[in-house]
Amino acid sequence: MKSTIILYVIFTITIYRTFPQENRNNTINNSVTAVCFEMRSYTSEEFEVSDHEILPFSINVPDEELADLRRRIKMTRWPEKETVSDNSQGIALEKLQGLLEYWGSQYDWKKLESRLNALPQFTTIIDSVEIHFIHIRSRHPNAMPLIMTHGWPGSVIELLKTIGPLTDPVSYGGAPEDAFDLVLPSIPGYGFSGKPTDQGWDAERIARAWAVLMKRLGYTRYVAQGGDWGSPICEAMALQMPEGLIGIHINLPAVIPPEVDLALSTGGPLPGELTESELAVFNKLVASAKKGNRAYFTILTARPQTVGYGESDSPASLAAWILLHPGFMDWTFGDAPDRSPNIDDVLDNISLYWLTNTGTSSSRLYWENKGRSPLSSSTWKTREILLPVAVTNFGEEVFLPPETWVRRAFTNLIYFNEVEKGGHFAAWEQPQLFTEELRKAFRSLR
Repeated sequence: MKSTIILYVIFTITIYRTFPQENRNNTINNSVTAVCFEMRSYTSEEFEVSDHEILPFSINVPDEELADLRRRIKMTRWPEKETVSDNSQGIALEKLQGLLEYWGSQYDWKKLESRLNALPQFTTIIDSVEIHFIHIRSRHPNAMPLIMTHGWPGSVIELLKTIGPLTDPVSYGGAPEDAFDLVLPSIPGYGFSGKPTDQGWDAERIARAWAVLMKRLGYTRYVAQGGDWGSPICEAMALQMPEGLIGIHINLPAVIPPEVDLALSTGGPLPGELTESELAVFNKLVASAKKGNRAYFTILTARPQTVGYGESDSPASLAAWILLHPGFMDWTFGDAPDRSPNIDDVLDNISLYWLTNTGTSSSRLYWENKGRSPLSSSTWKTREILLPVAVTNFGEEVFLPPETWVRRAFTNLIYFNEVEKGGHFAAWEQPQLFTEELRKAFRSLR
């Protein structure tokens, strides 16, 4: 009886931390007769939970798994050095060896584990898949609810440095009215979310799941943000117009016009009506493709399972594959300890993929969306989006669409800005600047 009372107290506290004021009492009253639950952890045995339950979640990776990781790193069988002086053949041998030497001897996963466990983490089942998410409610009243979506090869880790500035703006140079409540879910197949066992988990299905999640949390008015795969997921949400969603902010938007997309994909004739700035962006995309920067996209779209065997068996293979992404390729982690992301940030992200064995399951997101260019306006039907859209170009990103394309793609564009700093992982690289962009982008919707 005592244990049942203790578990109910834990459940009640969870409800108060998770749900808006107006939904707390009803949720608690309706759950008095529910089966009490135990605190979820990474190492606990699986048990049946019904839909609509929201369970606390904590992480406790066993020491033997960390020891196995270090052993595998030590036993890496290395190839010979590349025959070029740049990264045109992939990540340089010396650079990867340096990263793995640090990973196997100095890196401490438990620091990240403690950091994550200090945050309110939860799981809930949506569409038969367990969804992991972080949910932080601001101390400021009338905070705007915001769901943010990561991409590949990132994770919720790339968003962690924005939690403070977004939820507690006063401490970071903002005003109380700039505050957000944050919901940071892990995409199905990523991190601590479940791995889909059926097909069909494309951007649209994830978008529907996010709408269910926000409704389940009791939010009746909210906004969404995303970059990388988070961008098409947010665009799909805006197109679906779920009840409660009032606008989106994206970086790396799908705005390439149909005729330009056709020329890029087929090598056909260049559209003759391009402006000077549009032509410059077109030429940059062509040059990037010729350098092999889309090689990862091609193989993951076609054969993610094949790549997954190496990712699941070898830490070196996993790290090399993740660092192949153009968003990671030019990082000089370790050279500047104060730079974000630093070497520990990078290894936090790679270690999350390794310890959850999600190299393969995360890569299937490309296969599920095969044949669809992530930057194509027609592919993602952006001109049909009626909800307000905000876009920021971060100056170090590979694709910096001209404003003409952005305005053509989104008929209800409420905000567009170009900033010099920040790249593909803008929230990770420039968390304060990223936060300022979101404050400005959504200010008119408050």
